Amino acid sequence: MRIAINGAGIAGPTLAYWLHRAGHIPTLIEHAPTLRTGGYVIDFWGLGYDVARRMGIEAALRDTGYQVQALRAVDSTGRKQAQVSVDAFRRATDGRYTSIARSDLAAEIYGTVADDVETIFGDTITAIDDRTDGVGLTFANAPEREVDLVIGADGLHSTVRQLVFEGAGTHERYLGCMVAACVVNGYRPRDELTYVTYNIPGRQVARFALREDRTLFLFVGRAEQPCDGGDLEACRAWLGTEFGDAGWECPQILAAVDGAEDVYFDAVSQIRLERWTQGRVALVGDAVACPSLLAGEGTGLAMLEAYVLAGELHAANGDHVKAFAAYERRLRSFVEGKQDGALRMVGFFAAETTLGIWLRNLGMRAAQLPVVANLIVAHSFRDDFEMPDYSF
Repeated sequence: MRIAINGAGIAGPTLAYWLHRAGHIPTLIEHAPTLRTGGYVIDFWGLGYDVARRMGIEAALRDTGYQVQALRAVDSTGRKQAQVSVDAFRRATDGRYTSIARSDLAAEIYGTVADDVETIFGDTITAIDDRTDGVGLTFANAPEREVDLVIGADGLHSTVRQLVFEGAGTHERYLGCMVAACVVNGYRPRDELTYVTYNIPGRQVARFALREDRTLFLFVGRAEQPCDGGDLEACRAWLGTEFGDAGWECPQILAAVDGAEDVYFDAVSQIRLERWTQGRVALVGDAVACPSLLAGEGTGLAMLEAYVLAGELHAANGDHVKAFAAYERRLRSFVEGKQDGALRMVGFFAAETTLGIWLRNLGMRAAQLPVVANLIVAHSFRDDFEMPDYSF
């Protein structure tokens, strides 16, 4: 089948890989003119890691990623308040754990299909005519074309979801936080393989040292109403207002970020849908069930969803009605459980009170005890889901 996939981030190229392997003809459509760079570093483990292993890119991801050693919380003077080793979590996942820039992960995944799958960069779908015998697509730039299926893998603000799913604007659940991320060159100090965080009530700023003398900064702050994530000036104004007087290294961090052009800025939200498919259209990744950027598992879930969707199409011999139903039935309860768990992460990143920060730091110190670490691992790092083998 000819299958159009809107989005060339994580879920889209993963889906394209498995569809191509099953004998279909996927086409990727990406609004950006090239693969996106920059962004933030994610912790990558679990079922998504297993999908990557089956794709043959595990070694490349480990080489590209970072084997983070510790998470550290500091006060306004830079003094350590709490620190937790990552080793317990790495052991609990049998070494299936790395930290990697999201753009580097996307590039490795895309590399598996770059020579085999058509990609239309710098364009977007503007209309979808979903019929019983196929789907007609209209683009902003490219000529119209006919396909058999359309998959929205285009993220939190999915165009496909907006075009096809009734009431799409009501599906986003804002979690009361904004987030910004940026990479700069030459920042000092550096703490190698240690994720350093600083909190005041309702706000957190963190830094992580990258290769080639680069540093990633991540800002999280509570906000009653979401800001416009596409407005760079609004982002700079928000950063100045929320972190200008926050203490620690914030003045020099903001000065470093001020000259950067590539700044990620968005609301922390979830997507909850009554159904994941409609007609000949389906959604995957953040487009269908974003758990929130702070959850730490959105990327792995996106890869799992892509794998299962392709697998169910393969198992159903291309019967999209049967495959779409099986895809949602197999994954919905598991994914919604992950979304429920993600709601608790807002308090970890942006505790609302000084007491909340103290309790968070106390929990980090307690996590150094093996019995506590094992409880955390059992609750958060082990997935109660058996990944199917579709024998592609």
